[in-house]
Amino acid sequence: MDLRGASVSHSYEPTADRSAQASIGLAPPRGGARVTAAAALMLGWVGLLWLLEAVDVATNHSLDTFGIVPRETGELRDIIPAAFMHFGFAHVAANSLPLLVLGFIAALRGIRRFLSVSFVIILASGLGVWLVAPAHTNTAGASGVVFGLFGYLLVRGFVDRRLLDIAVGLGVAVLYGSILWGVLPTAQGVSWQGHLFGLLGGVASAFFFRARTPDGLMR
Repeated sequence: MDLRGASVSHSYEPTADRSAQASIGLAPPRGGARVTAAAALMLGWVGLLWLLEAVDVATNHSLDTFGIVPRETGELRDIIPAAFMHFGFAHVAANSLPLLVLGFIAALRGIRRFLSVSFVIILASGLGVWLVAPAHTNTAGASGVVFGLFGYLLVRGFVDRRLLDIAVGLGVAVLYGSILWGVLPTAQGVSWQGHLFGLLGGVASAFFFRARTPDGLMR
């Protein structure tokens, strides 16, 4: 997220209803279908970021107005779109690979759950920026989502009590753990507020959307 000055583990599935679900198209995607769905979603998401930035450049950066200006009530409507806007192609490039990788891993557990998690992360990151970021600044970018997905994957396995997801979280920590420096106010022009609140939103999402037992109760 950039800031500018004013300018697979085992899952439960009721076997008795499987054939009935399949006959009416309600069976959840499994195996290769789930991988394909996750890959398509994330490639589409990242592709959308590049398309929006191309439109932004072609229209003299008109989309930059969808960034978040702190503590202005009218800017609350930009909390969602700000996560899809960037300040230049280099900004998009910096977010694309981690978003693609972390998003793909998270989406393998289920698209609906992933979209719910992402929505909470975007809200948390954007509200954090709106509340805490310096006045008269404009903040946009997908890095808050990146930090949120990192936090979500880091703790999801422990919350769901799935050994494979714990291993995935540890792998994510090894690969991307260094991004945690981004929650500290150490670099000018970088929204540590968006990073920090995105991370917190991801951790919270691991609890909000944790796996349920066969009887529908939270683990």
